Amino acid sequence: MSEAVSIERPHQPDYSTVTADELAAYRTAENRFRASKAARALIGTPDPAAAITWQQVSLPGRELPVRVYQPERGSTDELPLVIHVHGGSFVGTAVQCDWANSYLAAHLPAVIVSVEHRLLTADTPLPAAADDGWDVLEHVLLHAAHWGVDPGRTAVFGESCGALISALTAIRAERNGLRLRAQVLVNPATDVTETMFDYPSITEYGDTPTVATAQFRAQLELFRRLAIPAGTDARALSPLYADALGELAPALVVVPTHDPVADHGRRYAERLQAAGTPTQLLEYPGATHAFLTTPGVTPQAETARADILEFLRASLAR
Repeated sequence: MSEAVSIERPHQPDYSTVTADELAAYRTAENRFRASKAARALIGTPDPAAAITWQQVSLPGRELPVRVYQPERGSTDELPLVIHVHGGSFVGTAVQCDWANSYLAAHLPAVIVSVEHRLLTADTPLPAAADDGWDVLEHVLLHAAHWGVDPGRTAVFGESCGALISALTAIRAERNGLRLRAQVLVNPATDVTETMFDYPSITEYGDTPTVATAQFRAQLELFRRLAIPAGTDARALSPLYADALGELAPALVVVPTHDPVADHGRRYAERLQAAGTPTQLLEYPGATHAFLTTPGVTPQAETARADILEFLRASLAR
């Protein structure tokens, strides 16, 4: 029996009542589906002009997998580097982003390193995932010659929770004197404080089923419970509330209009612009959350991918 027949997408749990064991079982089954050939009709087919490999990165106290995308045709030149972080928060895998990442690697061209970050659990809240994004960036830049990248042409790129991690990485880079060329934030969640739900887009679309989930508001509520450790100031993990946003890397903020967190992206773009950071806000009418990872059913994904390519090509030019 073929994989496409034997692997079925699991039913989502009730996020309002799910136990830790139930969530772990669902995560395993859902990620197995997303990494299967059966999922390609939904998440798209990788670009044949890119080579895709799994590698292990040695970080302080842990080994972390990364999914690496490179142009199939070898080059003796150093390539730009893009550190990518997939979405999903407590479920998800870098494989779900093969369609976009392989295309960008082949056509920029660039080396795309996608971080298989620690997913949110009671034991690994958001600071752990944020550290994974930052530590992979530092590691690759420290070993730039090994990776074949030009450290002076580096960008970060993330989707959903991954966009939150990428935004935090861009802020951390500025505070540590690291000059990034660009940040691409796709359907970002930028507010994980108690005001996370106080936006018109969540009121309008929070209970609207999407390709990604039928219970988006309940999923967001679980996300926040897992993301913020007890006693943590949630503002420190919310780019929307960060200080000194004026010296950050130029930003492209990608917003699907029918996304519950669309206003998170809009408000963050406004804050970046007001602080003096060059920022483009692009909206995609009718698209829902996680649309860039569902090109098989969301036609706006192809337009967004082309827009991201154009932005990164200009940002990462020599």
